[in-house]
Amino acid sequence: MLRLSRGDFVRILVVQESDWTEVGPHQSHHLMERLSVRGHEIRVVDHEIRWKAHKRDGFISRRQVIQNYHKAVEGGNVTVIRPPFIRAPILDYVSLAISHRNEIKRQIREFQPDVIVGFGILNANMAIRLARKHNIPFFYYIIDELHRLVPEKLLQAVARLVESQNMEAADMVISINEGLREYTIKMGADPARTEVIRAGVDLGAFNPDGREAIRANYGIRDDEFVLFFMGWLYEFSGLREVALALAEKGDTRIKLLILGKGDLWDTLQGIRRERGLEERIIMEPWVPYQEVPKYIMAADICILPAHKNDIMMNIVPIKVYEYMAAGKPVVATSLPGLMKEFGEANGVLYAASSDEVLDKALEVIENGDIGPEGKRARNFVKSLSWDELTDIFQQTLSRGMPGG
Repeated sequence: MLRLSRGDFVRILVVQESDWTEVGPHQSHHLMERLSVRGHEIRVVDHEIRWKAHKRDGFISRRQVIQNYHKAVEGGNVTVIRPPFIRAPILDYVSLAISHRNEIKRQIREFQPDVIVGFGILNANMAIRLARKHNIPFFYYIIDELHRLVPEKLLQAVARLVESQNMEAADMVISINEGLREYTIKMGADPARTEVIRAGVDLGAFNPDGREAIRANYGIRDDEFVLFFMGWLYEFSGLREVALALAEKGDTRIKLLILGKGDLWDTLQGIRRERGLEERIIMEPWVPYQEVPKYIMAADICILPAHKNDIMMNIVPIKVYEYMAAGKPVVATSLPGLMKEFGEANGVLYAASSDEVLDKALEVIENGDIGPEGKRARNFVKSLSWDELTDIFQQTLSRGMPGG
């Protein structure tokens, strides 16, 4: 088994400002859980970022510790620590600044991490300062243009400044694609201290036998075509436009299967009822991650109809790699990050806007291109195994550690 150059297992502290247990699994879950299986100790300091959508008791959340947590990898063993915070606008950030700093200090004292990996903005800034004080390497892992995700527009400029400071100060800045790497350099990261580690796939998880069971469960016939989307239903996901286009086309062969939940759930349910699309738009909330490959296999074409906004410009969602690993063609809006990552003729087909995604999918169907484009997609990602990417990530950590 590959170990770090220290010749021993290490302790990794992860800090982020999103919910480790609710979102994902993202790059972070796959890598950290695999490292834990290899014997490294992983602790995550996280935050209940969507607290407004939850009905929780109490004005002040209490500190929580979740032991032996895993989401992506059977046998993964991650300890998740959620510091207390105040459930109120603005005060949530103020309380986070205090409680997360105290928690990071506590973890440095008790856990004594060999390395700290940051995925957030505010707590990453605290972690960098404390890491420097204690001579601990800090790795900044970028999967989004983080400041754009801050919901309060007035705070985004401050968040951008802090994010930029983090990139300048980190020992290494890792991005999941070239578009985001270029973004980190523009934000102040030293190009010599940047690296791209892409998302991975588990080709063995996609068994054709899972297809029929899901289609039968929802009454989908062999001569019908399923467009599939999974993930958080953001307002800018483009699913509203696809649903409305589905109503206008009236082609009963086409069904839309959505797996996930989020802001657009009620809107999409309303479109189903008002447009008589209950049989053609199938909506399912989250299922266990191990069941997700069956849903992808049940599809004929997977879609990413996102709006071309600042948030989506440079990112490549991990689900796109999973769609491709299942051998499914992907129809997406022509986002710069996607086009830079996959180019042309690799199983990803582009529409000019969310409104045109359905038309592009129908074109793939009518041209008989589902099979050929799906093969191109799988061929593109087949070398991106999670185990190999975990090796690369582990080696990157090793290089940044004393004696590495």
